[in-house]
Amino acid sequence: MRIDAYSQVQQIYSSSKVNKTTKTQKSGAVSDKVQISSIGKDIQTAKQAVNATPDIREDVTEPIKTAIKNGTYDVSGEDFADKLLAKLSESLT
Repeated sequence: MRIDAYSQVQQIYSSSKVNKTTKTQKSGAVSDKVQISSIGKDIQTAKQAVNATPDIREDVTEPIKTAIKNGTYDVSGEDFADKLLAKLSESLT
């Protein structure tokens, strides 16, 4: 396959390479600005509070750990079954 207009296309692209433009900076400097909304600031504050909070609440888990180590931790089978059924019914609805 032969393209007859190849030389003309090549001339167009060659001439555009010669005419390079340079960017000129205006005398007044332009700068970007970022504004964070009040909701964004609240979310940032909440994230920082969550990150500062420990994953495990020692005030809740320590007494249970101690009771398990001492052998005094007792769980009622009925209480366990009631909570299990309650969770199951929540997940079904």
